[in-house]
Amino acid sequence: MIAFGGNALLRAGQKGTFQEQIENVERTCANLVPLLKKGYRIVVGHGNGPQVGNGLLRHQAGEQAYGLPPQPMDFCGAETQGSIAYLIETGMDRVLRKNKLDTKVVSLVTRVEVSPEDPGFRNPTKPVGPFYPEKPAEGNYREDPKGRGWRKVVASPVPIGIRNVELVGRLAREGYVVVTVGGGGIPVVRTPQGLQGVEAVIDKDLASALCANQIGAEEFYILTDVPKVYINFRKEGEKALDTLTVAEARQYLAEGQFAEGSMAPKVRAGILFVENGGKSCIITEAGELGNPSCGTRIVK
Repeated sequence: MIAFGGNALLRAGQKGTFQEQIENVERTCANLVPLLKKGYRIVVGHGNGPQVGNGLLRHQAGEQAYGLPPQPMDFCGAETQGSIAYLIETGMDRVLRKNKLDTKVVSLVTRVEVSPEDPGFRNPTKPVGPFYPEKPAEGNYREDPKGRGWRKVVASPVPIGIRNVELVGRLAREGYVVVTVGGGGIPVVRTPQGLQGVEAVIDKDLASALCANQIGAEEFYILTDVPKVYINFRKEGEKALDTLTVAEARQYLAEGQFAEGSMAPKVRAGILFVENGGKSCIITEAGELGNPSCGTRIVK
């Protein structure tokens, strides 16, 4: 299982044009070739934060200019899952063709179940969408600490189940590169009428870890913009870590060595994967994937 980081789609300073994104995706996909040539079966998860934000802005602009009704967040999640999966399929196909690899790519728009009792719903903290000069009358909004206005906040619940995950595992074992749990998945809860979408954002690394466990993956790669995990990052005594036991990872988390919204959720996802049967989680940058000693390995 490989979780693409945000820079796999959009890099700092870019506007997010289609051409920029497809070039970034193709560059990231090229780094998977060494694994494919070694016979790895690969499942890909990915983020969608900037894309969902852009989608919400488009819906807002459409409502203001043309009276088009805005769509809920779960709908935006499905939109971005499909569009990003298209980018990954296109980029991966180009890479496979260049390397004369007879591997096919398939994407699944994935619903991920969360609990309606998750504490995140009582205290939403995840900022999404546009900034407003004044606090809107309806919904949960918080003032931006950088003074940019008011922004909507939603829950970030823990994923508890992935729809059609058995199909993901079967397709991967049959040799397909499978794209799934995009953006952490479309968040849904169980109701008497069936699964219902909710206004929330699921952490893509946690969802990818859960998927990895449920399909029986041996290794879980989390791609980011640094080659390894560091303690004292960008401070005196900075140190890159080659290996972390689960106990060491928990200790460093408790000490605040890993920043929230950055490395902390990746380390938590690695712990989750290893504690639930995975062999190792490797946190690294995409360009290091061909190196057998790449990244920081979280082991039991």
